[in-house]
Amino acid sequence: MADYTHLRLDRPSAGVAVLTLDNPDMRNAMSDEMTSSWVRAIDELADDRSLRVVVVTGEGSAFCSGGNTSWISSEPDASVDHLRNRMLPFYRSWLSIRRLEVPTIAAVNGPAIGAGLCLALACDIRYAASGAKLGVPFVKLGMHAGMAGTHLLPDVVGPAHARDLLLTGRVVDADEALRLGLVSRVVDAESFDSEVLRTAEGIAATAPIATRLTKIALADGGHADFESALQWEALAQPVTLATEDLQEGIRASREKRAPVFEGR
Repeated sequence: MADYTHLRLDRPSAGVAVLTLDNPDMRNAMSDEMTSSWVRAIDELADDRSLRVVVVTGEGSAFCSGGNTSWISSEPDASVDHLRNRMLPFYRSWLSIRRLEVPTIAAVNGPAIGAGLCLALACDIRYAASGAKLGVPFVKLGMHAGMAGTHLLPDVVGPAHARDLLLTGRVVDADEALRLGLVSRVVDAESFDSEVLRTAEGIAATAPIATRLTKIALADGGHADFESALQWEALAQPVTLATEDLQEGIRASREKRAPVFEGR
């Protein structure tokens, strides 16, 4: 397994991978080393056909405090074109998690701020530990949102809540994040890690072909219209009906046992 800087990749159980942002002294800010490690880790995971689900979390008290502000402000005299050529690769590096075809879970164990929240938004599911804070306070730092925040946030919470959060820059607690739809669950901090892993193991136990196709169907808010959904499902559902996993699922249901899916 590759050696990563400011990042850990663990395999706690079959089919489950956990990516831990590991720079707690900087509240897991996205350092150059962490960014490079992230790209290599995503490449490793994308090539792993046994992978069923990925969890992203942070070491210590924070999920991710966002981009390294010293890096962002390090070139006050740089041209716009030069800065753009720095930012786009940074965005694409971190958003590369979206190319994984398996479900991804952001386990927001603490503050997820700015680009850190955008990373969580790039995942399929977000769970927050009680006490976590979430926000995109870009305007309070004098900058426009980045890392696809103006696309990802409206897709998750809707345009009205996205305008509120982006234009005020306010940070919300986990309970308000749940009301806004920013996260799906709030879990007590003491049991947070175990609850998230239990959920991940449940996803890993589902039929992987069906799960991958469902993730693809739901990308970017789902299908553009009703007919597109019907046409996709009329092809995707027969793909799953032709699998050995479907037969195993039917047998397991009849025999009142847990299915064992092989991805075939």
